[in-house]
Amino acid sequence: MFISALLISLLLSPSSAWAEATTLTQGNSIDVEDENQFLTSPNGIFSSGFYKVGNNSFSFSIWFTKSADKTVVWMANRDNPVNGKKSKLNLNFNGNLVLIDADGSLTWSTNTITTQQVELKLLDNGNLVLVNQIGIFLWQSFDFPTDTLLPQQQFLKNSTLVSIKAPGTYSSGFYFFKFNDDNVLNIIYNSPSLSSIYWPDPGKNVFENGRTRYNSSRIAILNDMGRFESTDNLNFNATDYGFGPKRRLTMDFDGVLRLYSLVESTGNWEITWLPSGQLDACLVHGLCGEFGICSYNPLPTCTCPPGFIRNHPSDWSKGCKPSFNLSCDSKDLDFIHLPRTDYYGYDLVGYARGVSVETCRNSCLNSCQCLGFGYSMDGFGVCFPKGALRNGNRKPDTMILMHIKIPKGRPKTELKEEFSNDLKCSASEIVLNTEIFLENKIRFRYMGLLIAFVAIVGFIELIFFGFGWWNVFRKRVNEELVNMGYIVLAMGFKRFTYTEMKRATRNFKQVIGKGGFGTVYRGELDDGRIVAVKRLEGILQGDAEFWAEVSIIGKINHKNLVKLWGFCAEKNHKILVYEYVKNGSLDKLLFSNSSEPLGLEQRYEIAVGTAKGLSYLHEECLEWVLHCDVKPQNILLDEDLEPKVADFGMSKLFKEINENGFSRVRGTRGYLAPEWMMDQKIDAKADVYSYGIVLLELVSGKSASNFQSSSNSRDCRYSNLVSWMIDNVEKGKMEDVIDPRLEESEKDVRKIEMLVRAGLLCVKEDRNLRPAMSRVVELLTSFHGTSPF
Repeated sequence: MFISALLISLLLSPSSAWAEATTLTQGNSIDVEDENQFLTSPNGIFSSGFYKVGNNSFSFSIWFTKSADKTVVWMANRDNPVNGKKSKLNLNFNGNLVLIDADGSLTWSTNTITTQQVELKLLDNGNLVLVNQIGIFLWQSFDFPTDTLLPQQQFLKNSTLVSIKAPGTYSSGFYFFKFNDDNVLNIIYNSPSLSSIYWPDPGKNVFENGRTRYNSSRIAILNDMGRFESTDNLNFNATDYGFGPKRRLTMDFDGVLRLYSLVESTGNWEITWLPSGQLDACLVHGLCGEFGICSYNPLPTCTCPPGFIRNHPSDWSKGCKPSFNLSCDSKDLDFIHLPRTDYYGYDLVGYARGVSVETCRNSCLNSCQCLGFGYSMDGFGVCFPKGALRNGNRKPDTMILMHIKIPKGRPKTELKEEFSNDLKCSASEIVLNTEIFLENKIRFRYMGLLIAFVAIVGFIELIFFGFGWWNVFRKRVNEELVNMGYIVLAMGFKRFTYTEMKRATRNFKQVIGKGGFGTVYRGELDDGRIVAVKRLEGILQGDAEFWAEVSIIGKINHKNLVKLWGFCAEKNHKILVYEYVKNGSLDKLLFSNSSEPLGLEQRYEIAVGTAKGLSYLHEECLEWVLHCDVKPQNILLDEDLEPKVADFGMSKLFKEINENGFSRVRGTRGYLAPEWMMDQKIDAKADVYSYGIVLLELVSGKSASNFQSSSNSRDCRYSNLVSWMIDNVEKGKMEDVIDPRLEESEKDVRKIEMLVRAGLLCVKEDRNLRPAMSRVVELLTSFHGTSPF
């Protein structure tokens, strides 16, 4: 027997019954296993208890009860979560509040030892306090903020707001909001490798930024009306200033400090203040790591310079690395040019203002420390040699032409299109001669004044003219500006013309696949690349909205996801251009009668790779994506049988998500989670269910979508693949569920058991019992030849 009662127990789930309370008294505890056991503030605005931060990990937290996502404002053990079994928060008789993990170890404590009688209360302002009989606070959460400041909570010289690492990941991140030694509030990027201030503007002094360093008391507070006041003159009001809204000031994961107000009718948050001068998210330090460059496509998006590759497939903060080695001999070196690109900081000293680009270039070539240089294109001839390339950003208004060292002879064709287009416009700009610049400096000044005067007069005339015609053309102008803006912002990858698509596909002749969203054709681009061209059907969006959504999908990059190379949007023609994946979809190999069926090891690697791709979509990419149609037909296999998930992001393009979830049932019969049929809100656990079906198919070789017709006569009493699998597992008939086409030598018992175990976990009817895809990846990749049980 391959599997025992342990797999059967996976089909069972426990229940519990605890109630919320207003206080915790000495000798009592809050248990992690009861999700209904927590404290509430008297007005019901805040709750405090165990908050799930992983598949089986929890932190003791405070959250807004009435927000749609139970927004956390404080955590006791954010960097050291406890087990989801047997952990508890105890208020001991000695007055000490302690958090105990499942193994009995002490995880966190208030360190309050007293002979007084105390109790734990959650106040109406969100402050969790240990208070004695006469109302004195022995300990309060307001003294130990995490990433959020609440109204009435004092922010002092030793206080720090530390961001979370990523959405849904509550451990401490790299962005800090605090008073510095000059008594000024600032935001710091503080990683293990470097630390740097980026707000307020480090290029200006304290007073230019509107602050003062002379008040050393270092106190700040956000009041109930939405007014923030600080001793360094950082004072601001919420845009909805006044009593009423519930607010929070949060140091967000992306390095931007934001003030939020709760819209109680929806439970959602509205941004009501952003730091002045920090609206540009690409100026946040550390966002794209070393060598990385931030640009807008249309959201902040990281890329590597040509010739560089990512250090980590899902964490841009780890930056990029060169795919080459540099020598120190100037004869062996050259530069690539990146227009409108700058790397902030790490300037080497010694280069004067008003130098030629050749002087700057030669100085960098002769310095082993210099990795590249920026050259100002504003006519002042300023050179910025760089000892390190960090905090990169690329914007249309940046007047810097960046030069990065590369080995001589490296092919220039490596330049990415997003940079090469601008190079054509700026090649003539880099010829700047020092002598000509100095000789004509005065003349340029007077010419500049004359030009400025003419421009001002012309501008005033345009204002009067514009007001006269504004009402007539307002709507049309707005539409044109929106469309043009999206055209500029969405060009992070190729936008093809319809003529190019017809030529590439030979007028859409070679069909390689059909689906609910359209037909897929094989094509060959002008540069020789083979592509899969998907002609979409039923798109109702306008071009601007379609481009915006496609540009987001196009920036999703993972080795187990099919890469979107470009798109076409002309009138009614909406087309997506994907990389071509040689071996087609999984169903063609898994369910065919091929003489060489997929082996167990191949099936296992396909399961792992698919799980990694879905985990990235659900938890790691900049904008989380639900697939909603996970099935073998949407899992493509390359020449090495490495899986690549296809058709993700379609729900965004077809606008099938409304306020309550999806507007109609999505997916394929046999792979649909039960919640689709019960009209419940759809989340990532629906994808987990469909993935579980795929795992059961990989083991059995049977198709879930036409299970009855593919089953033999004695299996006809089973309505679907899941019930058939569960029944055989419970009866210990594992031999009956294994694909008979697998060779005896390939039937690795433990590996099959692991696939079955993961599959049955994923297809639980109660979605709360299904694991997240990241946990599935952990289960499958932790297998190293020993029994998973």
